[in-house]
Amino acid sequence: MQNGIEDQIKTAIAIIKNGGMVVYPTETVYGLGADAFSGAAVRNVYKIKRRAVTQPISIAVSSFDMLHEVADIDSECFEIIAELLPGPVTILLRKKDRVPAILTAASEVVGVRFPDNEIATRIIKETGPITATSANVSGRNPPTCIEEVELKLKVDLLGIIINGGKCKYSMPSTVVDMSKAGATANEKGEIKIKRKGACYDRVLHVLRSKAVGERLHRFSVP
Repeated sequence: MQNGIEDQIKTAIAIIKNGGMVVYPTETVYGLGADAFSGAAVRNVYKIKRRAVTQPISIAVSSFDMLHEVADIDSECFEIIAELLPGPVTILLRKKDRVPAILTAASEVVGVRFPDNEIATRIIKETGPITATSANVSGRNPPTCIEEVELKLKVDLLGIIINGGKCKYSMPSTVVDMSKAGATANEKGEIKIKRKGACYDRVLHVLRSKAVGERLHRFSVP
């Protein structure tokens, strides 16, 4: 990586650790990142995006160990998740208690991203989980390059905007709900694709091939 990017990564890590926000690249769209465990930082994310606090915000992690720190994962589900991540997929899972209610709009479900982007994962590795929401005002198109990041007009609330070039897929992630996938004696598990996005065909192939024959008996698509 170029020295300029190296300096930006170091700056972004320091900003997040100090409660600030950064705009960072992923393989889907540019994200707005802040300490996911800081209520004040998360509230600022909602503020700058003009996002209703009734709408949850996802978390980005940089490893499967970190994923286990924020979510409860059924063993059969993990085999499927390992085929999908890292990559342009948001997985909805049952959250662990350490995930603050403000992130999930008081729901027991959290959306988790494991980006396939070196800049993003290097930042998260040093900061811990960060918010994974697109760097746009709610209701507007998510940015796929820094020229499209309108939030730079509010630099008083932002720390840095990292230029990682054009996003690889330049479209939002595919969202897969696995929060009800753990089957019980009285209930069959279920996986559901909630939103078609980047690499949808591959996600569909993995889910169809992996879910069939496991305890995840029910599978639905939008």
